[in-house]
Amino acid sequence: MPEGKIIKALSGFYYVENNGEIFQCRARGNFRKKKITPLVGDIVKFDAENNTDGYILALKGRHNELVRPPIANVEQAILVFSAMEPKFSTHLLNRFLVHIEANDIEPIICVSKIDLLKSEERSRIDQYISDYQQLGYTVLQTSIFIEDLIEEVRPWLNEKTSVFAGQSGVGKSSLLNALKPELNLETKKISTHLGRGKHTTRHVELIPIGTGLVADTPGFSSLDFTNIEVETLSDSFPEMRELASLCKFRGCTHSSEPQCAVKQSVEKGEITDYRYKDYLSFLEEIKQQIRRY
Repeated sequence: MPEGKIIKALSGFYYVENNGEIFQCRARGNFRKKKITPLVGDIVKFDAENNTDGYILALKGRHNELVRPPIANVEQAILVFSAMEPKFSTHLLNRFLVHIEANDIEPIICVSKIDLLKSEERSRIDQYISDYQQLGYTVLQTSIFIEDLIEEVRPWLNEKTSVFAGQSGVGKSSLLNALKPELNLETKKISTHLGRGKHTTRHVELIPIGTGLVADTPGFSSLDFTNIEVETLSDSFPEMRELASLCKFRGCTHSSEPQCAVKQSVEKGEITDYRYKDYLSFLEEIKQQIRRY
């Protein structure tokens, strides 16, 4: 029985790549009975008499999976956040980072539209870039109008399955078009009234770029903290993860406990105030979710 990778899911069909050939498949009815949904990125066993009439028979085990965007077996996430239009949001970036870290995916932060920055805004963005680099994150700066900056992105995509994700209107599809012009992905300007972009990508699809595969995904502006517990949230904050063993109490949530190494580091300015405030906000959100259930 042949095996392949789902590279696109659209309108109930799954497009499976096997040795350079694409097979259009449906999922067998027993998937619905078992409440299993194949995802882009899944390695599957399938049967096909021809390229347009196949069936997925089984899924192989997943290394990881994301709900929004719906994709499996991702190795790294390119988190695209614009410097301007829409304005760079550390709060939303921190939400994405928690989501990605919790799923054991390597994050790369990509600050797009860097050409739109004026001198007074440049220092603010430079400080944020420095903050995230000090935490160990790779931060790339891009502009679709500066070829050298586009070329700096390419090596990071080779030999990996990557997902491009971020807020709507930040330029994910524009950046992918710059990396591979023949894609001709649809792009739209952001709404001046709402201050955010319109959704231009309607489905998830793996696209070959260089020697890697890249997923262009629908843009979205919020993430729920599903499958993240109160006790494990700080594991997705590297600056807190390193200090947890120094707290007085085991299982410290770094919120109200005494002799907390994380709170002490915040007071000393060793942990940025905006990251810690976001952590507390996310912690409360998870607690609220638990109460609702």
